[in-house]
Amino acid sequence: MTNILTELVTKNALEYSSREAYRDNTSGTWVSSTWEEVCHKRDLAAFGMEILGLRELENITVFSANRSEILITDFAAFANRAVPISIYSTSTVDQVAYIVNDSSATIIFVGTQEQYDKAREAQKTCRSLRQIITYSNDIVRDGEDSTTLTFDDLLHLGEKASANCREEVAARTTRATEDDIATIIYTSGTTGEPKGAVLPHSCFNAALLKHDERLTTLSDNDTSVCFLPLSHIFEKAWTYFCLHRRMIVGINNDPHKVQQAVKEFHPTCMCSVPRFWEKVYTAVQERLADLKGIKRWMTSRALKVGRKRNLEYVRLGKKAPWLLEKQYQFFDKHVFGALRHVIGIENPNIFPTAGAPLSANIVEFLHSCGINIMIGYGLSETTATVTCFPEVGYEIGSVGTTLPGVEVKIGEHDEILVKGPTVMRCYYNKPEATAEAFTPDGWFRTGDAGRFDETGALILTERIKDLFKTSNGKYIAPQALESRLGEDKFIDQVAVIGDQRKYVTAIIIPAFEALKEYARKKHIQYRNIEELIRNADIRKMLQERIDRIQANFANFEQIKKFTLLPKEFTMEAGELTNTLKIRRPVINNRYASEIEAMYA
Repeated sequence: MTNILTELVTKNALEYSSREAYRDNTSGTWVSSTWEEVCHKRDLAAFGMEILGLRELENITVFSANRSEILITDFAAFANRAVPISIYSTSTVDQVAYIVNDSSATIIFVGTQEQYDKAREAQKTCRSLRQIITYSNDIVRDGEDSTTLTFDDLLHLGEKASANCREEVAARTTRATEDDIATIIYTSGTTGEPKGAVLPHSCFNAALLKHDERLTTLSDNDTSVCFLPLSHIFEKAWTYFCLHRRMIVGINNDPHKVQQAVKEFHPTCMCSVPRFWEKVYTAVQERLADLKGIKRWMTSRALKVGRKRNLEYVRLGKKAPWLLEKQYQFFDKHVFGALRHVIGIENPNIFPTAGAPLSANIVEFLHSCGINIMIGYGLSETTATVTCFPEVGYEIGSVGTTLPGVEVKIGEHDEILVKGPTVMRCYYNKPEATAEAFTPDGWFRTGDAGRFDETGALILTERIKDLFKTSNGKYIAPQALESRLGEDKFIDQVAVIGDQRKYVTAIIIPAFEALKEYARKKHIQYRNIEELIRNADIRKMLQERIDRIQANFANFEQIKKFTLLPKEFTMEAGELTNTLKIRRPVINNRYASEIEAMYA
């Protein structure tokens, strides 16, 4: 079988040359490219790489926030049978150097001045790294740098390619096999050094074809916004899938402006992490709380009708009764349509969501509004999707059913085990870690615990590594409580604490703007954020909300004390992984004094 990713650009350019492939907002406005233009740039970049000495099966790295040039780089590398490896754009110099050295990468593509400066610093300890290429033409090179090229320089090199160069790249493309490595995904990891999951082209071939089978509502009429980092397997695999299905992809450069990008681009589908939908839910709830009179009644009635129609009938593949359907059509036009317009998703198809738990309350609410959230589960090591909601018969509270061709079983300690054509080959340069990751009979150990319900849907119960035990011997799954607390409009981030402690506590980052608005309405005086979060009335209000949220949790699982912090957890500070998961060891160490005070 040929490699889908190796042939994708050429095939689409031949069949749909003038059709739009993607739009990029790196310049501040959306700039469109056709498949013919993408193919031309891909060819020039591929020729340029060969001229620079790139060899078959060699590794290169990409260190940049999302932009269209990353896709050109990837597909040009595939044409050369080379391996593009993404590095998160927020990575430190040490993290960049680690990945470059571990992979023996020869070229690094960088986005901003900051990334160029880090690459130059890393280059001092990276013997294999012989070339830096900058996507931006505005990079100021340091005085000793005489070798760095811009991406435009690379394309100009390609324009001058000899016949031998062009023939060599064509021959490399022809020699490409399914066993070639497509990419190495370095896991961000909540503990320890990153491990590079080796994903051959066979993994992507299988993933793309299996998603064709499962996601039958999608077509080339759909559009998607690419806003998660392309260094994340979820976004990388999803964007490849969108291009494979010839959807138009909107490539958003600034993750802080994703809501603006969604409103400008109006996607019909988009992969995202739960935090995006938690923020949408919170914003919508605030709007609903301000409604009065007939509007409030109408919205309440609409949600009841939407829930009944979408969850009790459509979800199960049943035809809704005539009157219910007519009511839904009315509310969809006058209530839900307006709500979706505010978000920017007027014509929603499906919205795959994974990476962390999303509260069942939020999932039900969004489905009631006609926003088809498709919960899924996957890992870097499984080329993303292992399970996801089927179109009909999905179970809320689950992560869906197994993707066609992928096998899942529950092993010791309820660990989810996976086998199939999308599972990685190994961890790069780490035979011991690879051996630990697989059972003797070849099942990949996910590190997540779960169970199947009576319908065959997979239910995640906890992240085994996150599970902790109180000094009273009670096991706590922190993510379940963190997910529920994340629904609250006054809570932005939560880290639940309690390992080997007498009771459970939490470090909470409030939603500062919501807190300030509450203080204004209640005439609470404060000079700064620090003073605001120490205010007794603020703490009392939050305590009451937390108590209501955790009322259905067992007494030993409930938060007994909490500490409010004046600034959010960030990737840059090392408190979050690049997929926005909490690094619990870092939190425990950095806020040790605050934690100890809660147990004093």
